[in-house]
Amino acid sequence: HAVAPGGPGAPGGPGGFGTPGTPGGYGMPDPLAGMPPLGDLGRRLAARIIDYLIVFIPLFLVQLAFGAVWNDARVDSDDMVARVYTGSYLVWALVQLAAFVLYDWLMMRRDGQTLGKKLLGLRVAMLNDGSVPTSNAALARAATMWVPVILCCFCPALWWIALTVSIFVDKPYQQGLHDKVGRTVVVSTRV
Repeated sequence: HAVAPGGPGAPGGPGGFGTPGTPGGYGMPDPLAGMPPLGDLGRRLAARIIDYLIVFIPLFLVQLAFGAVWNDARVDSDDMVARVYTGSYLVWALVQLAAFVLYDWLMMRRDGQTLGKKLLGLRVAMLNDGSVPTSNAALARAATMWVPVILCCFCPALWWIALTVSIFVDKPYQQGLHDKVGRTVVVSTRV
């Protein structure tokens, strides 16, 4: 007994899965098709260090001018935490947070590149189409990258380690947690 066209297992028939899609994705096209190659982890980390220094150095100089740099090694950790989350230290922590978020957000929404990324031939792109990140995507990405740092107080390195590990283990797009929130991917501008 013959199965009529469109029968079980035929494209579009009962029990069928429709027409085959592109390889590797349950019929969904690969978002990176036609995009430049992904940016490698080493250049991404180097770009982040450059960007951090671009924002940190002026902030540090302002702190020096106002005498807000801690230099008393005798202050215990509980006292330092109390200082960070009260008074002028809290204000200063919020100013720093705003500076880092604004730098990333404004640079990303402009052309997908911070100065560090530009120097190292990287660009942030929307995962779905490769375009420059939208303002909302850029802000979500920047906030996810920087807001947890202020919450970690003494150990912002823990958040940086988590972001780095997330980039390293994510397959196939090497997205950090901040990329996932912003629905972005980092690509190379050097083809």
